[in-house]
Amino acid sequence: MTAGLAGLIALALINLNWKIVGGLDFAVLWQYRGTLAEGLVMTLVLTAAAAACGIFFGTILAVLTQVPLAPARWFAIGYVELFRNTPILVQVLWIHFALPLVSGINTSAIVSGVIAIVLQASAYFGEIVRGGIRAVPAGYGEASDALGIPVYTRWRRVILPPAFRVMIPPFVNMTISFFKASAILTVLQVGELMTVSTRIANAIFKPIEILTLAALIYFLFGYAISQSTHWLERSLARREGR
Repeated sequence: MTAGLAGLIALALINLNWKIVGGLDFAVLWQYRGTLAEGLVMTLVLTAAAAACGIFFGTILAVLTQVPLAPARWFAIGYVELFRNTPILVQVLWIHFALPLVSGINTSAIVSGVIAIVLQASAYFGEIVRGGIRAVPAGYGEASDALGIPVYTRWRRVILPPAFRVMIPPFVNMTISFFKASAILTVLQVGELMTVSTRIANAIFKPIEILTLAALIYFLFGYAISQSTHWLERSLARREGR
């Protein structure tokens, strides 16, 4: 397998257009650093909104799937299935172009983008939380019932804390996914990193340089987010005295 990979790399290097590669000028991108930074900030804001709101609403959805009230369970399950099984691009376009026709309420591109990414994030995070709740031993809930602990306190103090501890890695992985998925909002020109990058590429006719830089930025920040998993796990382990 290693030999095959080395062969593919060698073949790619042989077939590279070295004239184009030698003519690449990344220095010209320095003058657009402010614009790129603004695009990156917008991407990070969208990611934070997806993670924070996704975890909050996803937790509510996960809890609803566990309650004895059937309509609440059906709503939560239907919501999750709808937004997990339709492409985010379709959701973005429907919310921005179709929803105003149905509701009579117009939204800006950024608002439509945030709504779409939060709705889908809630569905995915809801499934993660539901899996975390199932990982909590049934005895926790049984002991809470035996002690007469109120339902709200039982969820907040007994069931959800240990559930969240096992959900940290999937939470981080999903956050990285939405960090990358925010690029899809370029269809609405919301001003995130991908939108800014394509605008610069079209203005200066340097698509290879700017898109390579954008890919590098996505990688570096995605990698930094992934490494936060280890920090969180070590921090929790220290608190628990492991």
